[in-house]
Amino acid sequence: MSNDSQTRTERAKPETLRLASISTALTVDDIHESLKWYTDVVGFTVKDRWENEGELHGAELVAGDTHLMIGQDDWGRGRDRKKGEGFRLYFMTAQDVDELAAAIKERGGALETEPQEMPWGGRAFTLIDPSGFKITVSDRG
Repeated sequence: MSNDSQTRTERAKPETLRLASISTALTVDDIHESLKWYTDVVGFTVKDRWENEGELHGAELVAGDTHLMIGQDDWGRGRDRKKGEGFRLYFMTAQDVDELAAAIKERGGALETEPQEMPWGGRAFTLIDPSGFKITVSDRG
């Protein structure tokens, strides 16, 4: 066994958390508006829809290996609750972010910030979804 193989198999004791992926679920103001925005404007596809008696309550969206769940707010915490405060999604892509931004604008989307060079390297732009969640789309720089 090589030294690299030995290092890779040794684990801290007690073993630390190891995850294979992360998925995000957002509670949105208007499920129909958000579903349309994430699919028609941003470019996600629908993997699954969650309905109860024919009424849409949520959906699982995919883009590449990324999964995003959106669900209709039940307003249990009030209709004036602000969404997206202190929270931002970062979508990393190998695609050209300038081309992605242009395509989003062509499909009717608005950018909060245009593609720009980032201090950590690479390029990124920002969107705000219909419920107020901020999204930064960045290349791997």
